[in-house]
Amino acid sequence: MSIEKELNRLGLTLPTPAKPAGSYKPCIIVENTAYISGQGPLLEDGTFAKGVVGKDLDLETAQFHAQRCGLAILSALKAEIGDLNKVHQLIKITGFVNCTNDFTKQPLVINGCSDLMKEVFGNKGVHARAAVGVNSLPLGFSVEIEAIFKIN
Repeated sequence: MSIEKELNRLGLTLPTPAKPAGSYKPCIIVENTAYISGQGPLLEDGTFAKGVVGKDLDLETAQFHAQRCGLAILSALKAEIGDLNKVHQLIKITGFVNCTNDFTKQPLVINGCSDLMKEVFGNKGVHARAAVGVNSLPLGFSVEIEAIFKIN
């Protein structure tokens, strides 16, 4: 299965990788393991989605933002390894949701990314995960997600 063809079939395109907002690399490879720095919800126009879930944003919008984080993760990974078909397994994602104190559906928000990874990679996209609610994220992001992949 070609990952690029699967993305096209789903009507999705990878965004241009975002430039780091600090002193770090978007992706580091150590012994066939790729560590992807936290990625924000990069929209098609090159801007980032912002807002507080449960106040400014509803669940469905936040899920879409998590999907956009997933596409940004894949973009950062592809920029480092050249070919997404080299992915052996998505190991884990950690998702952070900028939300109100009473919002408790962080796992449903992060499903936006998790579902994308399973659709794109099949069983290789099923992963361990954490979904955490926070009261602020860098640059006002609504969602931020980091990932760990095993690479062939």
